[in-house]
Amino acid sequence: MAVKALEDLFHDMLKDIYYAERKILKALPKMAKGAQNPKLKAAFEKHRDETEGQLERLQQVFEIFGKRAVGRTCPAIDGIIEEGEEILDEFKGSPALDAGLLAAAQAVEHYEMARYGTLKTWATMLGLNDAVKLLDETLQQEGKTDHELSALAQASVNATALKKAA
Repeated sequence: MAVKALEDLFHDMLKDIYYAERKILKALPKMAKGAQNPKLKAAFEKHRDETEGQLERLQQVFEIFGKRAVGRTCPAIDGIIEEGEEILDEFKGSPALDAGLLAAAQAVEHYEMARYGTLKTWATMLGLNDAVKLLDETLQQEGKTDHELSALAQASVNATALKKAA
């Protein structure tokens, strides 16, 4: 069996995040539809548009790396998205629904930030300078989204969750 190198690990993680972004792209409209707070709904819709751009950048990274853009099943993102779907079902109509959706969205963001940060570091080590720029752009975008979600939680969503259901 051949010994695997950093290039192999980079490629595996690239396939992982590509799969994850495609799954996220499918989940965001459901989250937007389920959100009760108009600002949270808008945040999900905005992130859906951003995710399309992130997928395009990932395709460019695959090209730079000399590989075809293909995903690999990511049980981690599948689990995080499943938790979000459970929140949609279990808290439908509840004042706590949006807080749960927002928490699920932040779990997605944190997963993405971890992956993009690692990929950026490895791309740097592998001398893939054009890929570093693309990965950093997405990493910065994910961080901004996480920050905006935190601000929305603190400004209104979490306080609404304290209310008793009618």
